[in-house]
Amino acid sequence: MRALTVHPGVPGSARIEEIAEPHASAGSVLVKVLAVGVCGTDREIIEGSYGAAPAGEERLVLGHESLGRVLEAPPGAELAAGDLVVGIVRRPDPVPCACCAVGEWDMCRNGRYTERGIKALHGYCAERVRIEPEFVVSLPPHLDRIGVLVEPTSVVAKAWEQIERIGRRAAWFPRSVLVIGAGPIGLLAALLGVQRGLSVHVLDRVTSGPKPQLVRDLGATYHAGAVNEACPGVDIILECTGVGQLVFDAMRSTSPGGIVCLTGISSGQRLLEANIAALNRSLVLENDVVFGTVNANRRHYEEAVGALARADSAWLERLITRRAPLERWREAIDRGPEDVKTVIDLSPPPSPAPLSR
Repeated sequence: MRALTVHPGVPGSARIEEIAEPHASAGSVLVKVLAVGVCGTDREIIEGSYGAAPAGEERLVLGHESLGRVLEAPPGAELAAGDLVVGIVRRPDPVPCACCAVGEWDMCRNGRYTERGIKALHGYCAERVRIEPEFVVSLPPHLDRIGVLVEPTSVVAKAWEQIERIGRRAAWFPRSVLVIGAGPIGLLAALLGVQRGLSVHVLDRVTSGPKPQLVRDLGATYHAGAVNEACPGVDIILECTGVGQLVFDAMRSTSPGGIVCLTGISSGQRLLEANIAALNRSLVLENDVVFGTVNANRRHYEEAVGALARADSAWLERLITRRAPLERWREAIDRGPEDVKTVIDLSPPPSPAPLSR
């Protein structure tokens, strides 16, 4: 069967190749992969700056944002052939750490976790994969076109869960949220904010293309200026770009008792001059909180499925700005200026039958 693989650490090594069918030891649920989403992590792996192959192997099957259909499931499982599913990315470490020992492997403390398509486990960009039942999440049938968005939505579902946990430290009645970045994570974070009944503001640098209208059609407000001008004194900020200056500006722009959640990852290549003493004074005197979050647990995937099921499917479909078949995978990796989310289709719809004469 075909799969998209890469030699981690070797730029330009990604290719489609024939690989063996997945072994039963990899999981008792056999899944036909329908689509795989592409994100910045995939691009970093292809560029050779990230990723690790399974032990004893040189190449890694890419793909961690999956959508598939069950071909085989073990007796007694809450799954059946034909079910629409996504596979969870992370697996607990073998030690285990305190968090992995109680099933909170998204909060692993020793770094020995593994991740499908990223770190030491083959990913989902293959025609068929096997998954352990406990790492498979079912989707309702009507998400068959946009179910590939479950994994990125799970990341922001976790972010919102933590924001709300932190908010409960005191009497907290948030009214507004600023999302910095109108990429897939930012737009999905905004969606979950709208679903919570908040006044949602989204900041990005572009003034044309699909992003401003996507924000407006969500019922949110779009901004293209400075952070402190977009929504001064906002209660919550989700920073989804990782741009150092924007991270710093976010930490200075909340109301007293505000919460800043960082989901973007900075490159670390740009040095910023900042008045840390003044920032420290503000954070302390106003009881502000700044925290980072990454990855997701099973419950966050389930929350993501619920959020997508409640959302406007037509709006969600517009997030996927380009789909490419597996044999043209480079088209999905090479992101265009107006792309929001690109997807590799491993099982495109059949061509229409020719008209009979």
